[in-house]
Amino acid sequence: MQLPFELDRPLVFFDLETTGLDLKNDRIVELAFIKITPLGDVLERERRFNPGMPIPAEATAVHGITDADVADEMPFSRTAKSLADVFEGCDLAGFNVRRFDIPLLVCEFARCEVDFSLEGRRIVDMQNVFHKEERRDLSAAARFYLDREHEEAHTALGDIRTSAAVLGAQLARYPHIPQDLDGLHEYCEEYSPTRTEVDRWFSAEADGRVFRRGKHKGRSLAEVVADTPDYLRWMIGADDMDQDVIVVVRTALGLTDIEATATTDGSQ
Repeated sequence: MQLPFELDRPLVFFDLETTGLDLKNDRIVELAFIKITPLGDVLERERRFNPGMPIPAEATAVHGITDADVADEMPFSRTAKSLADVFEGCDLAGFNVRRFDIPLLVCEFARCEVDFSLEGRRIVDMQNVFHKEERRDLSAAARFYLDREHEEAHTALGDIRTSAAVLGAQLARYPHIPQDLDGLHEYCEEYSPTRTEVDRWFSAEADGRVFRRGKHKGRSLAEVVADTPDYLRWMIGADDMDQDVIVVVRTALGLTDIEATATTDGSQ
């Protein structure tokens, strides 16, 4: 691999495939890297790991790795020290590594009690370059799809007119995407799911709701009802809490409207 600049120390391009996007709870199932030295030597490696947890179907849909594929692989902890040694003294590069791959890798090393510091490393993220240099606002879409400037940028009616024109051009340019509202909705929902405040607070598991955020993140709502009901009463009384979230919490506590109104003392 030929780089357009000289290196004064090794540079490692790397990518992770994981069980999900949660830095605390998800795990690495595959790591690949290309290490390039100042002398031009290139080391390529790819390794899968048994994450010690089921790989969700939605994660498999992204990277194609199933539980069966990693059933006989070693856990990350078995090779963490040797991997850290390979990365020692190296700068890092990749696509979206600053927001996801590096934070998750750091968490994995920490769980294994293996030192891995970012201190002094240079980190190059190609997604950062892409997003900084290629604007993706409505004006950019007008130039790309309509081959014209968006003269009425940031006026409500002008934005609407241009948005509608862009949609027509997109449907013409990409005949493989759905050409009806139902299909377009599903297409957009798959890429960026619409989440209500209830969705942001709780995931809907088969055996009940589970907290996605807050001090009880990862715990079931039923568990919190059983042993920390004061936290739920605090949620009900919080001034900025969404009303639909309050309904869910109130129902879980089995409170009537009158009882719920009385629990606004702010205690946690």
